[in-house]
Amino acid sequence: SSLLLMSGVVVTVGLCRRLARRRLRSRPHLFAFLVEMFSTFQICACTNELSLLGNVEPKPHTALTLTYGFTVLHGLSLAGSTCNPCGTLQPMWGGGTSLRMGGLKIAAQFVAAVLARVFMHFIWSLEMAEPHLGALSQGCSSPMQTTEMQAFCIELLFSVVFQLAVLQAESVNPKYRVHLIALLITMLVYAGGNLTGAIFNPALAFSLHADCFYDKFLSYSLVYWLAPCLGKFLIPHVF
Repeated sequence: SSLLLMSGVVVTVGLCRRLARRRLRSRPHLFAFLVEMFSTFQICACTNELSLLGNVEPKPHTALTLTYGFTVLHGLSLAGSTCNPCGTLQPMWGGGTSLRMGGLKIAAQFVAAVLARVFMHFIWSLEMAEPHLGALSQGCSSPMQTTEMQAFCIELLFSVVFQLAVLQAESVNPKYRVHLIALLITMLVYAGGNLTGAIFNPALAFSLHADCFYDKFLSYSLVYWLAPCLGKFLIPHVF
């Protein structure tokens, strides 16, 4: 049921992106906002559902396999979208994207994060699948299983590694690039998932753990918002 749900989200988002591309080409700002919103919605909704499958046996093989598979699917189906505020900041900082366009995309990403959370909570409330039972009663299921300083450093490091890999992979054939990026994300999730969740995406972090941001806004904003964004500004110095 979970796989059908996530597949349905991917198909629906694909249709919405195609419709926007056909009807809104003459309105570039609205087009960019909607496409980024649809794309980020897909990633947030699917990852929300994947977060419920982390305890499916055999652990952690099932969760990692699904992470890899859906990351490849996202890469193939969401070409041209960043779906990550940090990824949008990168070209803004380098002058490749205007402040207005970058701001629109970041706004779209956070709108999508909220919509995905609301949508998935509605689906979970229907309790159509076994993983959905009791999913809404968990509250802040904190992904941070280490100190704030260590969590900050982990998310910062993962953000730098991920963005460097994306930049280096730009010259790779697209059909191989998505697999390389998916493999890297899966490795990072395996390495740090039990400590911070290995999210390194502010919009996705908010969609997954909004309750934790309400309860401990300062610590969670530092770890899951500031650390990944700071990683983007460190990349030029790494080179």
